[in-house]
Amino acid sequence: MVHSRLDLPPESNDSTAEGRGYPELALGFTQHTRYHERVTSPPRNSVSDLRGASRLAVEATVNMTTLVESMHTTMASRPLALGGPVVAATAAGIARLVFTSIRGVTHLVGGGLDAALGLLAPALGDVEGGAGRDAFVAALNGVVGDHLATSGNPLAIVMSFRCHGTSLGLTRPDLAAAIPEASAKVLVLVHGLCLSDRQWRRRGHDHGVALARDLGRTPVYLHYNSGLHISENGRMFADRFQALCHAWPVALDEIAIVAHSMGGLVARSALHQAARAGHDWPRLVRKVVFLGTPHHGAPMERGGQWVHLLLARTPFTAPLARLGRLRSAGITDLRHGFLRDEDWHGHDRFARRAQPHQPMPLPETPRCYAMAASTGKARAGFRTRLLGDGLVPVPSALGQHRDPRFRLSFPPERRAIVYETGHLDLLERREVYERLREWLADSPAPAASPRHRARRRA
Repeated sequence: MVHSRLDLPPESNDSTAEGRGYPELALGFTQHTRYHERVTSPPRNSVSDLRGASRLAVEATVNMTTLVESMHTTMASRPLALGGPVVAATAAGIARLVFTSIRGVTHLVGGGLDAALGLLAPALGDVEGGAGRDAFVAALNGVVGDHLATSGNPLAIVMSFRCHGTSLGLTRPDLAAAIPEASAKVLVLVHGLCLSDRQWRRRGHDHGVALARDLGRTPVYLHYNSGLHISENGRMFADRFQALCHAWPVALDEIAIVAHSMGGLVARSALHQAARAGHDWPRLVRKVVFLGTPHHGAPMERGGQWVHLLLARTPFTAPLARLGRLRSAGITDLRHGFLRDEDWHGHDRFARRAQPHQPMPLPETPRCYAMAASTGKARAGFRTRLLGDGLVPVPSALGQHRDPRFRLSFPPERRAIVYETGHLDLLERREVYERLREWLADSPAPAASPRHRARRRA
């Protein structure tokens, strides 16, 4: 039995440490910058939600004004502008004054409202939101979560582990109080793009709850801003989970991870970065199951990239191409399944051709499993594999790639395809759960390293 108190720097067990903040970023219009981890979150209540929504409304108004002004300037600058160049120049000057005034008034009103709500929100303290609120905020974070984070918007999700929809404190007393039934076997569930931890429950079924009942594993759910870069979420997952394992209320024996969609990429990135950081918890991970994970990218993002490129081709539609830049860093990472900082850092994520990146194999120690879904029937052939689950093609979900360097080595007995199943259906189908239960049932643990055996004797 391995005790859960792992070797951590003293400060990393402090869940109240002050975050380092985020650089500013104009919504969708500037090159994305690297994020830093923020540990604490502002009070969450109806006033903070209203404050976040008002900021987005102000930003949307300002940016839409800039967009319209850009289109107006482009049309007014054409050689055949009505009235000739003198009239065009005069009209442009008047328009510039009007647009500048609109932005100024919007900023003035928005700043006053934000200041007033900022004083009121802390007085109300934290209030846990309902499932509907969580679903809306999760979807918003998936689309523009990088901007919410960089602008300090209260609607930005700060990563946490949750149980029953409530964030867990990363101290032993907090965990013991929140999970009195904590066992030595932890199951981590990682949601996908635009989803939240609560959305593991669909039509009365929750894989985590069912596996706790049938296999005796204690489920904890990662809740994160899916609009951030996958590598940033992976690093925060690695560090926070180290703290959670350190504070787990009973001796921790093994860990399993079940990840859906983008969550599988976040889990792979976390395992990679935890190993590089020297964290202990990856040695306890026995199994990782990927459900509909786009290991080699998703056509959804590539389609958005082509729309952006087509709009940018002519002067009249070029201003509209800015709308394509509203895609979050998390979404653009999905184009090719970027998992490391170096895959994207210092490069234009909206460039036509992605920067070449290095392959990342599956982690060596845990047994890894992949499940793909297809909306077609079992005998539909190539069309079934092409369509996949509506979002992720079957080859991408199974780790298959034309380049042998990028192929992921899932043995035949550790991969499966479920048919007549959509992407979100993977969270509820009985066939999926039965295969999950079979894969996660107890099996002999992998051989421990000499260092790990020494810890077990201690």
